[in-house]
Amino acid sequence: QVQLVESGGGLVQAGGSLRLSCAASGRISVMNAMGWYRQTPGNQRELVATITSTSITNYADSVKGRFTISRDNAKNTVYLQMHSLKSEDTAVYYCNAKVGLITLRDYWGQGTQVTVSS
Repeated sequence: QVQLVESGGGLVQAGGSLRLSCAASGRISVMNAMGWYRQTPGNQRELVATITSTSITNYADSVKGRFTISRDNAKNTVYLQMHSLKSEDTAVYYCNAKVGLITLRDYWGQGTQVTVSS
């Protein structure tokens, strides 16, 4: 089993910055892509950013130029640096990890609340 523990959420004013962290632990055979998703009440979870094991990144159009995803493979940790935050960035942010050598399995963190006040 793999556990993901997120940290770094909170309340910030519009235009501010936050940094989210997600550390994976447990039975990690091969850590593949990691990423961040977010969800607001009544809506589906949506992709924010992903990063492969070789650090190829992908971003939602709504966060390009404002958010940066990175990872530390030695620590099995993924980060999300968020700048120029907007009220529409308010959501619960979830960390995702795809683990496995041949068959990939998805793991999710418990979520961390990010609230941007206008």
